[in-house]
Amino acid sequence: MKTLNQRAWFFVLPVLVLVAFNALIPIMTVVNYSVQETFGDNLFFWQGLDWFQQILRSDRFHAALGRQFLFTGLILAIEIPLGIIIALSMPRQGFWVPVCLVTMALPMLIPWNVVGSMWNIFTLPDIGLLGYFLNHTLGIPYDMTQSPIAAWITIVVMDVWHWTSLVVLLCYAGLMSIPDAYYQAAKIDGASSWAVFRYIQLPKMKTVLTIAILLRFMDSFNIYTEPFTLTGGGPGNSTTLLSIDLVKIALGQFDLGPAAAMSLIYFAITLLVSWVFYTVMTKGDTN
Repeated sequence: MKTLNQRAWFFVLPVLVLVAFNALIPIMTVVNYSVQETFGDNLFFWQGLDWFQQILRSDRFHAALGRQFLFTGLILAIEIPLGIIIALSMPRQGFWVPVCLVTMALPMLIPWNVVGSMWNIFTLPDIGLLGYFLNHTLGIPYDMTQSPIAAWITIVVMDVWHWTSLVVLLCYAGLMSIPDAYYQAAKIDGASSWAVFRYIQLPKMKTVLTIAILLRFMDSFNIYTEPFTLTGGGPGNSTTLLSIDLVKIALGQFDLGPAAAMSLIYFAITLLVSWVFYTVMTKGDTN
């Protein structure tokens, strides 16, 4: 019987310990605040699960959570199909391959706060290039500072522009890993383009699509910097996502107990939905 060599774990163990240490201390601090109340001077009073009950019964929390799920649902519904289409359209060899790859990677290199500021200036109705063009050239009334619909369209388009490239690059890597023998066999059988996609390309991209969906869900569900810089959660509370509302409670109102409880609930929802996505996407895998 072959004996497995486990000595490699000694090299990985320091990294695991460091990551666990950096993760556990912040989480335990949040847990500590979520079950206590403080009025400053490092004085704490036991609250138990009161903050959790307050958050779960709060209409404000339910509204922000609904907006968060709506935003994430729109992002996944747009970026995943769009990323697949663009990846299928990209060349497989030749001079244009590196050009397309670099072009796709450029939006992801821009810092998140710069993306929000850039789109804010770009879409302002009077001085923004897009805003001025829509309002004064096409005659389309567009003002994200006044219209909730315009604000939602803007943050969704901004995220699609910023992060579809990630889906494209992952899907392109999956397509490039498919051996030419599959395409040759499909050509001999007279398979249509749709048949090639349905029975060859899509199954071979299953792993990278799972990664893309999980990454885009977790990132869009916890997004903060871009929409906050762009709209500040307005107009009104129309684009106040759960992450923005959490920061308002923690820093704006300085309600550390409710904010800590909300952050733990937020964390649990993210983990639960990610687990559901992963379970569904990997269902039926034999290896």
